[in-house]
Amino acid sequence: MRYEKGRKDTSRRRIMDVAAERFRTDGIAGSGLATVMKDAGLTNGAFYPHFPSKADLVRETLSDALSKQAVWLREVLNEGGLDRVIDIYLSPEHRDNPAPGCASAALLPELARQPEETRGMYTEQSRVLVLLLAEALPADVEAREDVACVIFSTLIGTLQLARAVDQEASGRILQAGKNAIRALAGLTDAAAS
Repeated sequence: MRYEKGRKDTSRRRIMDVAAERFRTDGIAGSGLATVMKDAGLTNGAFYPHFPSKADLVRETLSDALSKQAVWLREVLNEGGLDRVIDIYLSPEHRDNPAPGCASAALLPELARQPEETRGMYTEQSRVLVLLLAEALPADVEAREDVACVIFSTLIGTLQLARAVDQEASGRILQAGKNAIRALAGLTDAAAS
């Protein structure tokens, strides 16, 4: 049986989209291929023409998610600057909705156990995010890439911790993270928040 042109690309995209949400919500280890394929509306056997292994799916899905995050970061930085990024990233909405959110905050502990090729890709693509943050820092900030790396790490860690505790503690953690990042970035309204 012949299928229409583009069907394989559409199926592959659907698998990746479903896997991205599953991985962020249930974790890599908690997301079986059978569930991903069922959610994508495909049979288990349809997986292997698209990806040789789950590790390949993880790497490609993560790469795609980080590329999309870089586009989002550029847009938000252009529209509202670093202050706006901080407010959106450390918001209750982002905290409560990991499926469409930051792959790093959802998956870092598991990424440390992924194959070297996946960790290498993550290293390269996360550096793009750090460099975007570095460019957004006020002109007088020294060691911009180092400061941006700490900001990136603090954003992720704050969100992870805020997701792990009750609502009251979570709100305090999100606000403390915002204040600390603004102070670190040298944003003038750090004390006002």
